[in-house]
Amino acid sequence: MGSRELGLVLTQQILGVDDLHYGLWDEGLELKMTNLGIAQQRYTDNMIAAMPAPKPGPVKVLDIGCGTGHVLGQLLSRGYLADGLVPAASLAKLVRKQQAKFPDIKSRFFECRFEDLPFNELEHQYDVCLFSESFQYISMEASFDLLQKILKPGGIVVICDFFKTEHHGDGGPGDGSFGGGHAMADFYRKVKESKFELVRDEDITKRVSPNLQLVNDLLHNTIKPVGLTLDKYLSDNYPKISWLIKKMLRKKFDRMNYKYFEGHRNKETFERYKTYHLMVLKLKD
Repeated sequence: MGSRELGLVLTQQILGVDDLHYGLWDEGLELKMTNLGIAQQRYTDNMIAAMPAPKPGPVKVLDIGCGTGHVLGQLLSRGYLADGLVPAASLAKLVRKQQAKFPDIKSRFFECRFEDLPFNELEHQYDVCLFSESFQYISMEASFDLLQKILKPGGIVVICDFFKTEHHGDGGPGDGSFGGGHAMADFYRKVKESKFELVRDEDITKRVSPNLQLVNDLLHNTIKPVGLTLDKYLSDNYPKISWLIKKMLRKKFDRMNYKYFEGHRNKETFERYKTYHLMVLKLKD
């Protein structure tokens, strides 16, 4: 299991949620952990609303990087013909469980990277390609050319994800504490060079950034005390092993401390270095 996959699975287990994406914190929803599921459902509803409705005709969707399959399950429940893709074996099991809830709907699953899809077999099959916090993991050099192979003429790409702002790399407090994301300027340049037209671009950064306050509270009030307790136990009972572990993993521990436990994981830092957008790109006829 890779570190990214491990992080996703642990996040799901620790928070006790079905979704792995951020939530939308709009006016009237109190910022507390018990409301996270509501905020995440708002995110999902907002994203699905950006797609064409599955009536009167069918709409076929490929959910690329579908995580636990929760959004895929919602698409199937709302009448979409939806397939999923995820390369991680642990997540693949959860996706298949979601698909099993809809035995009467043919839903394919691809346990592979996006770049390894059978593109010739899937040529012009999809009305929608969906990226929910997964576009950041796809090479922009290849993504637009590959997407146009599997989309029908006039098909759309829905991206709900964060990107790096122009402040990335400025050396300010918290710079580098948030990984992931393509540079926003590079993305816009690639779109102009592609056969896609950007027909919707909604900045939802301030609607998702409150999630970071919840994460920061969890890190400092739950995760950090547990870590300190474990460290003390190992130091008191297995001092040599504890010393060896710290020596071998010192650089990793220092990076983790900077990213997670020095107070940088907050909404203000996120808003400086990341910009979160819901975008729709249409393949030109």
